[in-house]
Amino acid sequence: MNSKISRTKCSETNDGNQSGSKDLRIRVAVQRKGRLSEGSLELLRSIGLNFDYYEGRLFSPCSNFPVEILFVRDDDIPKYVQDGVADLGIVGRNVVAEKEAVVEQLETLGFGKCRLDIASREGGAIKNIADLEGCRIATSYPVILSRFLESEKLTANIVEISGSVEIAPTLNVADAICDLVSTGSTLRINGLSPIATVLRSEAVLIGNLGALSSSDTGSLVSRIRRRVQSCLRARGMRYLMMNANKRDLEKLRRVLPHLSSPTIMPLAEDGSIAIHSAVPSEDVWKVIEELRQNGASDILAVPVEVMVQ
Repeated sequence: MNSKISRTKCSETNDGNQSGSKDLRIRVAVQRKGRLSEGSLELLRSIGLNFDYYEGRLFSPCSNFPVEILFVRDDDIPKYVQDGVADLGIVGRNVVAEKEAVVEQLETLGFGKCRLDIASREGGAIKNIADLEGCRIATSYPVILSRFLESEKLTANIVEISGSVEIAPTLNVADAICDLVSTGSTLRINGLSPIATVLRSEAVLIGNLGALSSSDTGSLVSRIRRRVQSCLRARGMRYLMMNANKRDLEKLRRVLPHLSSPTIMPLAEDGSIAIHSAVPSEDVWKVIEELRQNGASDILAVPVEVMVQ
């Protein structure tokens, strides 16, 4: 694939039609269909990008930002970003590692979490990593598995399979498998048990090295990245609003794990105040209980859409 990709310059009006001026646009590659597709589209829309998508569509320009969305196979995304076909991509960390793509990982996105596990038959002879010596291991990730075996100083026969890896031991094609695991239910259904985790994966935002450093595209890439960071930061927070008596303020301050000083506003009733503060989502119920015990009332917790620092 040619690493020097010509860039189409155009701009669009709000209805998506091309206008006469010529402005550089960047391209973002996402999975066309699969486990990361829905999360990728949701993220792009949550950062304010307006675009049309329907099944079978391969390309969509945004009507309100100089971005073009490419809908492609996930296996192609790392190479497309590496070679400059796309400036940014959303793909699983496992795919980036398997394709050995030379890209920069910009953000971990918090969805599509899974593990690349080695598993063997329940109750079989292979019970730990050392037992893999000389065995046949079926996988769709030969590069990652090969590196793992090398790091463990093990020699095994890697049987490359595309799809339905779990059935390989039953068919006597392999003694163990190395495959993606989310809940582990597929392994259990096929009588397999995990013995080692090779890689932990989730969706990541990757960038083309040239696009990141370019004076032309670097600014647009940075703007998209800041939006993504703000969205991810907001997803991890809840905004708390409560009423309290002014005399309890210092106790409540100590409870709130605020990012900065909480907002405090006087209320019409003498001695009463309203307190607003952002709280990490994982702590929200614990904090609410402690706030209530220390005098807060009428506590509201609402999602945060954007948090810009």
